[in-house]
Amino acid sequence: METKTKQQTELEKKQRVTITGAEAVVKCLLAEGVDLLYGYPGGAIMPVYDELYKYQDKLHHVLTRHEQGATHAAQGYARATGKVGVAIATSGPGATNLITGIADAQIDSTPMVCITGQVGAHLLGSDAFQETDIVGISTPVTKWNYQITKASEIPEVIAKAFYIARSGRPGPVLVDITKNAQFEEFDFEYKKCTSVRSYQPVPSMNIQSVEAAVELINNAERPFVVWGQGVILGEAEEEFKTFIEKAGIPSASTLLGLSALPTKHPLHVGMVGMHGNYSPNKLTNECDVLIAIGMRFDDRVTGDLNRYAKQAKVVHFEIDPAEVDKNVKTDVAVLGNVKETLAAALPLLKANSHKEWLQEFRNLDAVEFDNVIKNDLFPTKEGLTMGEVIKQINETSEGKAIVVTDVGQHQMVASRYAEFNQTKSNITSGGLGTMGFALPAAIGAKMGTPEREVVAVIGDGGYQMTIQELGTILQTKAAVKIVVLNNEFLGMVRQWQQLFFDKRYASTVMTNPDFVAIAKGYHMAANRVTKREELATAVQEMMQSKEAYFLEVCVEKEDNVFPMIPTGASVSDVRLK
Repeated sequence: METKTKQQTELEKKQRVTITGAEAVVKCLLAEGVDLLYGYPGGAIMPVYDELYKYQDKLHHVLTRHEQGATHAAQGYARATGKVGVAIATSGPGATNLITGIADAQIDSTPMVCITGQVGAHLLGSDAFQETDIVGISTPVTKWNYQITKASEIPEVIAKAFYIARSGRPGPVLVDITKNAQFEEFDFEYKKCTSVRSYQPVPSMNIQSVEAAVELINNAERPFVVWGQGVILGEAEEEFKTFIEKAGIPSASTLLGLSALPTKHPLHVGMVGMHGNYSPNKLTNECDVLIAIGMRFDDRVTGDLNRYAKQAKVVHFEIDPAEVDKNVKTDVAVLGNVKETLAAALPLLKANSHKEWLQEFRNLDAVEFDNVIKNDLFPTKEGLTMGEVIKQINETSEGKAIVVTDVGQHQMVASRYAEFNQTKSNITSGGLGTMGFALPAAIGAKMGTPEREVVAVIGDGGYQMTIQELGTILQTKAAVKIVVLNNEFLGMVRQWQQLFFDKRYASTVMTNPDFVAIAKGYHMAANRVTKREELATAVQEMMQSKEAYFLEVCVEKEDNVFPMIPTGASVSDVRLK
């Protein structure tokens, strides 16, 4: 036995290679299956970039035009593929420019690993050139972070970073590496991380909780499901679909849950939230059992918590114990990955139908159609609406495209009217509401899923926050389709100013450049639509293009998005106009 141990030790020594910390970073990424990463070089991360140059045949680095663009591109890649997105930057401003994307990934549960360079360990705390405490800065918005000061730490820390980022409820992780650690040599050995002491990514499922939840559901007369992104992150789409079909339960999505269930599924009753559909918002306060699946009861969904579903028993299927009872008090909490917990519930679930209850949703749908949808999708007024643009994209793409949206009126219109026929088709900034998200995120989504059509729908305000990423498209040839809905306003803020500030349009009027000329300056095919009769042909031309394409659609300046639940109001107080 002792001889065998010695042989194993000798074999392990032979397998180890002496390399620099910088090369170790690259080898760690390759060991984790990374083949694509986004970033921007600089002095403190230059040793790693030198190694990336040597490994170009195995690891493709995409030079974005801003570090924020790198994080959003990594997010788009992660959301479209389900893999961990990777972003890399230098110290100081390079690192701080990552923070918005990291915060966005944290609140929207997006798996991402960010690697930053740092000044040499001997300079830490001396206010050296381009030194910032990025570990301290990023602590509130990361799932985990760590500063490496010795090369020998690199394999274990990066392995841990990827494990934490992708496991349980996913999120962003930041690894900061001092410059001396990148230059140092050591005996490299990589082992994937499979567990971390004191970290339980998926809580153990309690079968008694499952039974209690199913009992409430089986006995419900007016059950209602609200599902979130947890269904997509848990890869539980089939279990979820089988669950609601067996029980015959009307089901509504949160903003980030969209596309987990086909839009036209007979039990899909729309989207909840501030600009969600009329029926699911209104009837939230009339159900007798509310079943929340992979969602966190954020304020945009609940409105006034004191008037949210008080009549209902609440069942919460959730992976993160911190989200249970945080905002809405539950009667039964079922902890665990929803793929597992829904599968456990299915055999206990009674086959049922709630036709009369479902019809109540459809009756209210008709009210919304007459008051809102008809005017959005089939307008008779002269100006173009955002809704009819989304409708045209649906018809041309047959609901197969990945739709990436920014933040604002166009985001809410797209989420209301875009048709999704397969999962991971809706990519948007939810919890943080980050303007500038869409363009770089669309690049990441397209590069992660080149076989799919990716359409970025953006407002004229958000577009200009990361417009420089057109340069990334020029360099990578990513065939993203960009639709800018231009109303020459910061539209959502303007809507609030109209409704709640007596039309005092303070700093929301946009004087915009020639977007088509800018796109052509980046050697991109581009077109502008100002009339309804031009729309169908222009969208078709865009979708048929095999290369990147820019389409500006000039829409009505002062159109509003309804339904709407004003801040602080009850979901029952949803406004149709």
